Amino acid sequence: MGNIVAIGYGNDLRSDDGIGQRVANTLQLSNVKSLAVHQLTPELAEILANADLAIFIDACLTSESSEVQVRSLSPNSSNIITGHTADPRSLLALTQVLYGHCPTAWWVIVPGEDFTVGDRLSPIAEQGVAIAVEKIAQIVNQGKIYE
Repeated sequence: MGNIVAIGYGNDLRSDDGIGQRVANTLQLSNVKSLAVHQLTPELAEILANADLAIFIDACLTSESSEVQVRSLSPNSSNIITGHTADPRSLLALTQVLYGHCPTAWWVIVPGEDFTVGDRLSPIAEQGVAIAVEKIAQIVNQGKIYE
């Protein structure tokens, strides 16, 4: 596969909300450009336009899911970019409109339970980070498709 980008996002000063950044910083795949950001911004569209595959990594509450999830993503312009932040689907739609290209994309969602002020991940989040790294490696190296 050609250019691959992994974008982990979330607030690393709000405990488990920093899961996405932790995964991005933990990835050690030579063929993947890994970015850790606080939020998805329109400026990321240029990076996505040059990618063949994009993987977004974010946290969710354990009440939403107790397992690491991998979902395919498609551009969706119905989610308007408000202010300077976006969600993965609206960012992909912006990339398509501005650059006429949008990469194949996956969303890796990792459960967390502690979103209070702090810089440490809960045990469930730490476990989720390890699982997410494995799943991303499978997507990148083996082309494994999740649904």
